Amino acid sequence: MKAQAIVFQEPRHLSVQSLDLPELADHQVHVQVEYSGISTGTERLLWDGSMPAFPGMGYPLVPGYETVGRVIKVAGDSSLVVGQRVFLPGANCFQGVRNLFGGSASDLVVPQERAIPVPENLGEQAVLLALAATAYHAVAGGGKREVITSPDLIIGHGVMGRLLARLTVASGAPAPTVWETQAVRMDGAEGYSVVHPDDDPRKDYKAIYDVSGDSNLLDKLILRLAPGGEVVLAGFYKQDLHFAYAPAFMREAQIRTAAEWKRADLLAVTELVVTGRLSLDGLITHHQSPKNALAAYEVAFGDPLCLKMIMDWSANA
Repeated sequence: MKAQAIVFQEPRHLSVQSLDLPELADHQVHVQVEYSGISTGTERLLWDGSMPAFPGMGYPLVPGYETVGRVIKVAGDSSLVVGQRVFLPGANCFQGVRNLFGGSASDLVVPQERAIPVPENLGEQAVLLALAATAYHAVAGGGKREVITSPDLIIGHGVMGRLLARLTVASGAPAPTVWETQAVRMDGAEGYSVVHPDDDPRKDYKAIYDVSGDSNLLDKLILRLAPGGEVVLAGFYKQDLHFAYAPAFMREAQIRTAAEWKRADLLAVTELVVTGRLSLDGLITHHQSPKNALAAYEVAFGDPLCLKMIMDWSANA
C-alpha cells in the first residue's frame, strides 16, 4: 500500500512523496484522509526550523496532527466500522521519515484507539477538534484542578484565542477581553470584546491566557494581573521565557503551563459541538490541494487573514 504524504525535507523545503504504508496488524485501521489542518503553532516551528529539541524531532518528517478521514479497512475486533468518519491526532506509520506528528497524508494506518469517531455532519470542521481540545485542556487543566479560573483576558485572536473565548462564553463565565494587535484579526468576536492592548487600561485581571506564542510578553502580562492572579501559557514558545521577579513577587503571580490535550478533552469538546454549545463556524478560512502544499504553507504562516488552512485530500478518495 502507498500513501501520498507531505514531507518536510528540511526547514522551508517540502515535497509530496509516495510512501509505503504497512500492512494492517491486529486492532489497526486504515483511514483514507479527507482533510488535514496546518497548525500555525508547532507546525510553523517545524517548518522554519526553530522547534526546540523535542523527542522524535528531525528531518525528513511528515507533519500534521489535525486529520479527518474515513475508515476503509479494519483488522481484528473493532468498534469502528468501514465508512465511519474519524479524527486522528497524527500517525506513526511511515518508514524512512520522521513521523513527528505524521498526519498530513492521503492514507494512514493507526491503532484503532487513535481513531476517534466524529459526527458525520461536522465534515471538515472536525479538523478543529484538536485545537478546541487544547483550549479546553488549558482551562480545565486535564481535570486535575480543584479550582478552575476561566480566562478574563486572552492574548491573541487567532483560532486558539477564538476557541478559548467561545468556550468561556459557553460556560456561562463572564465574557473575556481578547487582545489583538493586527487590525485584520479584530473582527469575528461572538459575545466578547477584542481590543488593541494599548487601548486597555486594566491591571486587575485574575486569569490571563496567552496563546500568542510570544516569549517576550510575560513581563507585560504580569503587570496586568490582580494580586494572586494567574498567567496561563497556552501557546508554544520557541525561546525560553523569563520574567522580572519583583513585579511577580508584589502580585504573588502564578504561572501555569498548559500541556497537550487528552482524549477526555477531545470527547468533552466534541459533545459541546454536537449539542450546539460550541460553534466552530468561521474558523476555517482557506483551502488548498496537497499538490499546492508549498503555497498552502506560505499562506498559512504568512497571511494574517488565514486563520486555518485546510489541506483537502478528498480528491484522492
